[in-house]
Amino acid sequence: MNYNHPNRYSSTVSIRLMCAIVFLLFSFVWLYCFQADLMAAAQYVLSGGITHYQRLLATVIIMTCLQLLQLIIYAAAKLRKRSHALTYLPSMLVLAMITDISQDIDVNFSWGAWWWAFPLVIVVWLIVVVLARGLQDIEPDNESCGLFSRAMWINMLTMALLIIGVALISNTNAVFHYRMKAEALLLDGRPELALRVGEKSLESDANLQMVRMFALSQTGHLGERLFHYPVVAGSSAMLPTNGESRTTLLPVDSIYRYFGARPASVMSPERYLKAVVRRDSSVAGIAADYELCGLLIDKQIDEFVTRLCQQYSIDEPQTLDRLPRHYREALTLYTHLRSNPRIVYHNAVMEEDFDNLQELESKYPDLNERKGRVEEQYNGTYWYYYEYQ
Repeated sequence: MNYNHPNRYSSTVSIRLMCAIVFLLFSFVWLYCFQADLMAAAQYVLSGGITHYQRLLATVIIMTCLQLLQLIIYAAAKLRKRSHALTYLPSMLVLAMITDISQDIDVNFSWGAWWWAFPLVIVVWLIVVVLARGLQDIEPDNESCGLFSRAMWINMLTMALLIIGVALISNTNAVFHYRMKAEALLLDGRPELALRVGEKSLESDANLQMVRMFALSQTGHLGERLFHYPVVAGSSAMLPTNGESRTTLLPVDSIYRYFGARPASVMSPERYLKAVVRRDSSVAGIAADYELCGLLIDKQIDEFVTRLCQQYSIDEPQTLDRLPRHYREALTLYTHLRSNPRIVYHNAVMEEDFDNLQELESKYPDLNERKGRVEEQYNGTYWYYYEYQ
């Protein structure tokens, strides 16, 4: 019997433990914090809306399965010391694959390049494992495997590279993440929280813009806060009636129920809004706000004033002062742009703000510099949107 090294494997326990801790911490944060909304959308779409994603339960189940996979691989490969972290590659690869969720999953589910990339990576990994197993046999048994040993930091570097690989492969598109989280909150009946998602970001798309408009309308702030968010698509995308925008997790029927009718065919949002008002006058106020905001988005300021006169009694100045902020901003702009305006709107506070804007613009003849300076102070106003976006 050889008593020189009574337990040659005991020295690798610290490496195995550290790798397991790193993997479990990362996978929990990745699944529970960063990818939960995308996983929920994927499960909802793939199950046809029958099942719903339970964030904590699903995270624990996935983590457990991936850790068991690693233990099975370790038992077969016996990779210790410097190469132990390689036993986590299949688990990390599966984690990347299940979180690489396409933004078009609701339109056309596909494995994409995974059908050939996954087996190719596994084959390359098997070759590396065989080589590492051979090198391991010639490593000295008395090599230190402590917390600050060379072997430990080689494993930590390998784990870091695997984590970076997962982050690069998975879907980390910020706009898609914002929309999935906002849709989930709307599905739970929490539009106020949905409006906080990505509110500081300058990134958006037609789908996220539509979801935000729906949330703003539900909270009664559509005409007050629409341009606080990036507006990147025209009014034709403000409802899913013509296919220019869509939802993934939030059923479109939720939007149609809000307006009281589902469109019989593909139609523009403008036509749909007029149709629902003819059918049910109780939604006239909601539909009017959508129409007015759509005209502002398209910068049809004259048509906006005409429609505003039809919707509101504008004979009294107090009525105009009670209008939503963006409507008042548009009226101030209109009054200054037109030599013979249909409505002459003057509000002391808003006039002062507009005068300050014009004074600021006059200081910077260069367009890019002027835009940057104006954005610092007036981003979120209709004036900035009208002139620079």
